[in-house]
Amino acid sequence: MPEDPRTERTRAKLRTALLEECATRPLEAVSVAALVRRAGVGRATFYLHYADLEALSVDACAEIVRAAVDALHAWRGVPDPAAPPPALTAFFDSLPQHAGLYRELLRPGGGGPLGLVLHQDLRARSRAERALAGAPEPDLIASAVAATFAGILADWLHGLIEATPAEIAGRVWRLLITLHRAPGPDWG
Repeated sequence: MPEDPRTERTRAKLRTALLEECATRPLEAVSVAALVRRAGVGRATFYLHYADLEALSVDACAEIVRAAVDALHAWRGVPDPAAPPPALTAFFDSLPQHAGLYRELLRPGGGGPLGLVLHQDLRARSRAERALAGAPEPDLIASAVAATFAGILADWLHGLIEATPAEIAGRVWRLLITLHRAPGPDWG
């Protein structure tokens, strides 16, 4: 069932207002009062759509999750380890704009509320594609891909891995190809 266009417009206003507020200060310094003032909606409207600022933040950053999942699956055929998909490099190039907010929601190692959403969505997509292709160990490899990508992304955003966006895209790409090519464990 499609969402009411008014609901989506209101949520879009709140997401935009949050990103604008977080462009100048950390999430912990943003108040609901300042946010609803910027969005031009009432406080009750905010709470009708979101339980708290963290829920809004994760929703506002959900685009990063969709972009990450799409970027990692933006290739067909045999992947070239030397050339990550342009969408993956573009994804890493886009992150600095709201890096502060992403760091607050995606903790080192890939935890935090955004990390959880990223892991779930990436694991589901990776698993579905492996199962469709008949690749071995879809559950195991999908979990490894999701955990690896979320952890590296978070650590890079937190400055624990030094690399340019193009460099990290290439490194992540080679690592994920290696995971996908790894033979499944012999449980027999």
